[in-house]
Amino acid sequence: MVIFIMLEILKSILFGIVEGITEWLPISSTGHMILLDEFVKLNASEEFMEMYLVVIQLGAIMAVVILFWNQLWPFCLPSNNKSQGFMQYIKQDTFIMWFKIVVACIPAVIIELAAGDWLEEMFYNYQTVAIMLIVVGILFIFVENKNKGYSAKVHTISEITYQTAFLIGVFQLVAAVFPGTSRSGATIIGGLVLGLTRTVAAEFTFYLAVPVMFGASFIKVLKFGFSFTSYELSLLIIGMVVAFVVSLVVIKFLMGYIKKHDFKVFGWYRIILGILVLGYFIAL
Repeated sequence: MVIFIMLEILKSILFGIVEGITEWLPISSTGHMILLDEFVKLNASEEFMEMYLVVIQLGAIMAVVILFWNQLWPFCLPSNNKSQGFMQYIKQDTFIMWFKIVVACIPAVIIELAAGDWLEEMFYNYQTVAIMLIVVGILFIFVENKNKGYSAKVHTISEITYQTAFLIGVFQLVAAVFPGTSRSGATIIGGLVLGLTRTVAAEFTFYLAVPVMFGASFIKVLKFGFSFTSYELSLLIIGMVVAFVVSLVVIKFLMGYIKKHDFKVFGWYRIILGILVLGYFIAL
Protein backbone atom coordinates (compact mmCIF):
# COMPACT_ATOMS: atom_id res chain seq x y z
CA MET A 1 0.00 0.00 0.00
CA VAL A 2 2.82 2.41 0.90
CA ILE A 3 4.62 1.65 -2.38
CA PHE A 4 1.39 2.26 -4.32
CA ILE A 5 0.85 5.65 -2.65
CA MET A 6 4.47 6.70 -3.21
CA LEU A 7 4.22 5.73 -6.88
CA GLU A 8 1.06 7.81 -7.35
CA ILE A 9 2.69 10.78 -5.59
CA LEU A 10 5.67 10.52 -7.95
CA LYS A 11 3.28 10.50 -10.92
CA SER A 12 1.55 13.63 -9.62
CA ILE A 13 4.94 15.30 -9.15
CA LEU A 14 5.73 14.49 -12.79
CA PHE A 15 2.43 16.03 -13.91
CA GLY A 16 3.26 19.13 -11.85
CA ILE A 17 6.70 19.43 -13.45
CA VAL A 18 5.31 19.11 -16.97
CA GLU A 19 2.54 21.63 -16.20
CA GLY A 20 4.96 24.14 -14.68
CA ILE A 21 7.25 23.98 -17.71
CA THR A 22 4.72 23.88 -20.51
CA GLU A 23 2.14 26.36 -19.18
CA TRP A 24 4.45 29.29 -19.90
CA LEU A 25 6.65 28.11 -22.73
CA PRO A 26 4.62 28.37 -25.96
CA ILE A 27 4.57 24.60 -26.51
CA SER A 28 1.06 23.73 -25.20
CA SER A 29 0.56 22.64 -21.61
CA THR A 30 -2.79 21.01 -22.41
CA GLY A 31 -1.24 19.09 -25.27
CA HIS A 32 1.63 17.84 -23.14
CA MET A 33 -0.70 16.92 -20.28
CA ILE A 34 -2.97 14.95 -22.61
CA LEU A 35 0.06 13.14 -24.04
CA LEU A 36 1.51 12.49 -20.59
CA ASP A 37 -1.81 11.04 -19.51
CA GLU A 38 -1.52 8.57 -22.39
CA PHE A 39 1.71 7.15 -20.95
CA VAL A 40 1.54 7.87 -17.20
CA LYS A 41 -1.80 6.87 -15.74
CA LEU A 42 -2.80 8.13 -12.30
CA ASN A 43 -4.94 5.61 -10.46
CA ALA A 44 -8.01 7.85 -10.47
CA SER A 45 -11.42 8.06 -12.10
CA GLU A 46 -11.90 9.58 -15.53
CA GLU A 47 -14.00 12.36 -13.98
CA PHE A 48 -11.24 13.24 -11.53
CA MET A 49 -8.56 13.28 -14.25
CA GLU A 50 -10.67 15.58 -16.42
CA MET A 51 -10.80 18.03 -13.53
CA TYR A 52 -7.21 17.42 -12.37
CA LEU A 53 -5.60 18.24 -15.73
CA VAL A 54 -7.20 21.70 -15.62
CA VAL A 55 -7.14 22.60 -11.92
CA ILE A 56 -3.45 21.69 -11.54
CA GLN A 57 -2.84 24.84 -13.58
CA LEU A 58 -3.81 26.95 -10.55
CA GLY A 59 -0.35 26.25 -9.14
CA ALA A 60 1.23 27.71 -12.26
CA ILE A 61 -1.09 30.71 -12.13
CA MET A 62 -0.15 31.49 -8.54
CA ALA A 63 3.46 31.82 -9.70
CA VAL A 64 2.35 34.68 -11.99
CA VAL A 65 0.44 36.31 -9.15
CA ILE A 66 3.50 36.17 -6.88
CA LEU A 67 6.07 37.29 -9.47
CA PHE A 68 3.94 40.10 -10.95
CA TRP A 69 2.00 41.14 -7.87
CA ASN A 70 2.97 44.81 -8.14
CA GLN A 71 1.86 44.93 -11.77
CA LEU A 72 -1.40 43.05 -11.13
CA TRP A 73 -2.65 44.55 -7.85
CA PRO A 74 -4.68 47.67 -8.76
CA PHE A 75 -4.70 49.31 -5.33
CA CYS A 76 -2.03 51.33 -3.56
CA LEU A 77 -1.40 53.18 -0.33
CA PRO A 78 -3.13 56.58 -0.18
CA SER A 79 -1.21 59.69 -1.14
CA ASN A 80 -1.15 62.88 0.92
CA ASN A 81 -3.49 64.55 -1.58
CA LYS A 82 -6.86 64.24 0.19
CA SER A 83 -8.66 65.97 -2.68
CA GLN A 84 -8.29 62.86 -4.84
CA GLY A 85 -10.76 60.92 -2.72
CA PHE A 86 -11.09 57.23 -3.59
CA MET A 87 -8.84 57.65 -6.63
CA GLN A 88 -5.82 58.00 -4.39
CA TYR A 89 -6.15 54.27 -3.65
CA ILE A 90 -6.21 53.27 -7.35
CA LYS A 91 -3.32 52.58 -9.70
CA GLN A 92 -5.09 53.84 -12.79
CA ASP A 93 -2.85 52.13 -15.40
CA THR A 94 -3.29 48.77 -13.64
CA PHE A 95 -7.05 49.26 -13.30
CA ILE A 96 -7.34 50.03 -17.03
CA MET A 97 -5.14 47.02 -17.81
CA TRP A 98 -7.64 44.76 -16.03
CA PHE A 99 -10.47 46.12 -18.17
CA LYS A 100 -8.40 45.21 -21.24
CA ILE A 101 -7.80 41.73 -19.84
CA VAL A 102 -11.56 41.30 -19.36
CA VAL A 103 -12.13 42.37 -22.97
CA ALA A 104 -9.53 39.84 -24.14
CA CYS A 105 -11.29 37.07 -22.17
CA ILE A 106 -14.71 37.63 -23.78
CA PRO A 107 -14.28 35.40 -26.88
CA ALA A 108 -13.00 32.37 -24.92
CA VAL A 109 -15.62 32.75 -22.17
CA ILE A 110 -18.47 32.79 -24.69
CA ILE A 111 -17.23 29.67 -26.45
CA GLU A 112 -16.49 27.81 -23.21
CA LEU A 113 -19.95 28.46 -21.80
CA ALA A 114 -21.67 27.66 -25.09
CA ALA A 115 -19.79 24.59 -26.23
CA GLY A 116 -16.97 23.74 -23.81
CA ASP A 117 -17.96 20.11 -23.15
CA TRP A 118 -18.66 19.41 -26.83
CA LEU A 119 -15.29 20.84 -27.87
CA GLU A 120 -13.48 18.66 -25.33
CA GLU A 121 -15.26 15.58 -26.61
CA MET A 122 -14.47 16.41 -30.23
CA PHE A 123 -10.90 17.67 -30.10
CA TYR A 124 -9.16 16.45 -26.92
CA ASN A 125 -7.21 13.65 -28.59
CA TYR A 126 -3.69 12.96 -29.80
CA GLN A 127 -4.52 13.66 -33.46
CA THR A 128 -5.63 17.24 -32.76
CA VAL A 129 -2.74 17.82 -30.36
CA ALA A 130 -0.13 16.62 -32.86
CA ILE A 131 -1.57 18.59 -35.78
CA MET A 132 -1.82 21.82 -33.78
CA LEU A 133 1.70 21.37 -32.40
CA ILE A 134 2.96 21.30 -35.98
CA VAL A 135 0.71 24.05 -37.36
CA VAL A 136 1.45 26.56 -34.59
CA GLY A 137 5.14 25.65 -34.71
CA ILE A 138 5.20 26.60 -38.40
CA LEU A 139 3.34 29.83 -37.59
CA PHE A 140 5.94 30.77 -34.96
CA ILE A 141 8.76 30.36 -37.45
CA PHE A 142 6.84 32.22 -40.16
CA VAL A 143 5.90 35.15 -37.90
CA GLU A 144 9.41 35.49 -36.48
CA ASN A 145 10.97 35.41 -39.97
CA LYS A 146 8.46 37.99 -41.20
CA ASN A 147 9.11 40.23 -38.19
CA LYS A 148 12.89 40.08 -38.57
CA GLY A 149 14.10 43.65 -38.65
CA TYR A 150 10.57 44.90 -37.96
CA SER A 151 10.22 47.54 -35.24
CA ALA A 152 7.34 46.78 -32.84
CA LYS A 153 4.81 49.53 -32.22
CA VAL A 154 3.66 48.56 -28.70
CA HIS A 155 6.40 48.66 -26.07
CA THR A 156 4.36 48.73 -22.83
CA ILE A 157 1.19 47.09 -21.54
CA SER A 158 -0.46 50.51 -21.23
CA GLU A 159 -0.07 51.06 -24.99
CA ILE A 160 -2.29 48.05 -25.78
CA THR A 161 -5.66 49.32 -27.02
CA TYR A 162 -9.01 47.69 -26.27
CA GLN A 163 -9.24 46.62 -29.91
CA THR A 164 -5.83 44.96 -29.73
CA ALA A 165 -6.75 43.27 -26.46
CA PHE A 166 -9.91 41.84 -28.03
CA LEU A 167 -7.99 40.58 -31.06
CA ILE A 168 -5.46 38.87 -28.78
CA GLY A 169 -8.49 37.26 -27.13
CA VAL A 170 -9.56 35.96 -30.53
CA PHE A 171 -6.16 34.32 -30.95
CA GLN A 172 -6.58 32.82 -27.48
CA LEU A 173 -9.92 31.41 -28.63
CA VAL A 174 -8.10 29.15 -31.10
CA ALA A 175 -6.23 27.57 -28.17
CA ALA A 176 -9.49 27.15 -26.26
CA VAL A 177 -10.93 25.17 -29.17
CA PHE A 178 -7.92 23.12 -30.28
CA PRO A 179 -5.66 21.50 -27.64
CA GLY A 180 -2.05 21.50 -28.72
CA THR A 181 -2.32 25.10 -29.92
CA SER A 182 -0.98 26.51 -26.62
CA ARG A 183 -2.83 29.38 -25.00
CA SER A 184 0.42 31.24 -24.43
CA GLY A 185 1.61 30.36 -27.94
CA ALA A 186 -1.58 31.64 -29.56
CA THR A 187 -1.65 34.91 -27.62
CA ILE A 188 2.07 35.54 -28.13
CA ILE A 189 1.75 34.98 -31.87
CA GLY A 190 -1.28 37.28 -31.84
CA GLY A 191 0.66 39.89 -29.93
CA LEU A 192 3.60 39.74 -32.34
CA VAL A 193 1.31 40.00 -35.37
CA LEU A 194 -0.44 43.00 -33.79
CA GLY A 195 2.82 44.84 -33.18
CA LEU A 196 3.69 44.04 -29.55
CA THR A 197 7.28 43.46 -28.51
CA ARG A 198 8.11 39.91 -27.39
CA THR A 199 8.36 41.05 -23.77
CA VAL A 200 4.99 42.84 -23.78
CA ALA A 201 3.34 39.94 -25.63
CA ALA A 202 4.65 37.49 -23.02
CA GLU A 203 3.69 39.67 -20.06
CA PHE A 204 0.15 40.25 -21.33
CA THR A 205 -0.13 36.50 -21.91
CA PHE A 206 0.84 35.87 -18.28
CA TYR A 207 -1.68 38.40 -16.98
CA LEU A 208 -4.42 37.11 -19.26
CA ALA A 209 -3.88 33.60 -17.89
CA VAL A 210 -4.89 34.61 -14.37
CA PRO A 211 -8.67 35.09 -14.87
CA VAL A 212 -8.82 32.48 -17.65
CA MET A 213 -7.29 29.69 -15.60
CA PHE A 214 -9.09 30.63 -12.37
CA GLY A 215 -12.37 30.63 -14.28
CA ALA A 216 -11.67 27.33 -16.05
CA SER A 217 -10.63 25.70 -12.78
CA PHE A 218 -13.71 26.97 -10.96
CA ILE A 219 -15.97 25.53 -13.65
CA LYS A 220 -14.19 22.16 -13.55
CA VAL A 221 -14.41 21.94 -9.75
CA LEU A 222 -18.11 22.82 -9.84
CA LYS A 223 -18.76 20.09 -12.40
CA PHE A 224 -16.73 17.54 -10.44
CA GLY A 225 -18.20 18.53 -7.10
CA PHE A 226 -16.39 19.07 -3.81
CA SER A 227 -16.53 15.47 -2.62
CA PHE A 228 -12.80 14.80 -2.90
CA THR A 229 -11.35 11.76 -1.20
CA SER A 230 -8.20 12.42 0.83
CA TYR A 231 -6.26 10.51 -1.84
CA GLU A 232 -7.62 12.67 -4.67
CA LEU A 233 -7.08 15.91 -2.74
CA SER A 234 -3.48 14.90 -1.97
CA LEU A 235 -2.73 14.24 -5.65
CA LEU A 236 -4.23 17.59 -6.66
CA ILE A 237 -2.39 19.61 -4.02
CA ILE A 238 0.95 17.92 -4.78
CA GLY A 239 0.55 18.59 -8.50
CA MET A 240 -0.37 22.23 -7.90
CA VAL A 241 2.52 22.89 -5.50
CA VAL A 242 5.07 21.35 -7.88
CA ALA A 243 3.59 23.30 -10.82
CA PHE A 244 3.90 26.51 -8.74
CA VAL A 245 7.58 25.97 -7.87
CA VAL A 246 8.57 24.95 -11.40
CA SER A 247 6.63 27.89 -12.89
CA LEU A 248 8.59 30.38 -10.79
CA VAL A 249 11.79 29.18 -12.45
CA VAL A 250 10.36 28.86 -15.97
CA ILE A 251 8.76 32.33 -16.02
CA LYS A 252 12.02 33.98 -14.93
CA PHE A 253 13.90 31.97 -17.56
CA LEU A 254 11.48 32.89 -20.36
CA MET A 255 11.49 36.62 -19.56
CA GLY A 256 15.29 36.60 -19.67
CA TYR A 257 15.43 34.41 -22.78
CA ILE A 258 13.16 36.52 -24.99
CA LYS A 259 15.20 39.66 -24.37
CA LYS A 260 17.97 38.16 -26.51
CA HIS A 261 16.26 35.44 -28.58
CA ASP A 262 13.17 34.88 -30.69
CA PHE A 263 10.56 32.12 -30.42
CA LYS A 264 11.70 30.02 -33.39
CA VAL A 265 13.32 27.36 -31.21
CA PHE A 266 9.89 26.66 -29.69
CA GLY A 267 8.44 26.44 -33.19
CA TRP A 268 10.95 23.77 -34.19
CA TYR A 269 10.36 21.90 -30.94
CA ARG A 270 6.62 21.84 -31.59
CA ILE A 271 7.07 20.57 -35.16
CA ILE A 272 9.43 17.77 -34.11
CA LEU A 273 7.22 16.73 -31.19
CA GLY A 274 4.08 16.78 -33.33
CA ILE A 275 5.70 14.55 -35.97
CA LEU A 276 6.93 12.12 -33.28
CA VAL A 277 3.47 11.94 -31.71
CA LEU A 278 1.78 11.24 -35.04
CA GLY A 279 4.40 8.65 -35.91
CA TYR A 280 4.09 6.91 -32.56
CA PHE A 281 0.32 6.53 -32.60
CA ILE A 282 0.17 5.60 -36.30
CA ALA A 283 2.71 2.86 -35.62
CA LEU A 284 0.59 1.34 -32.83
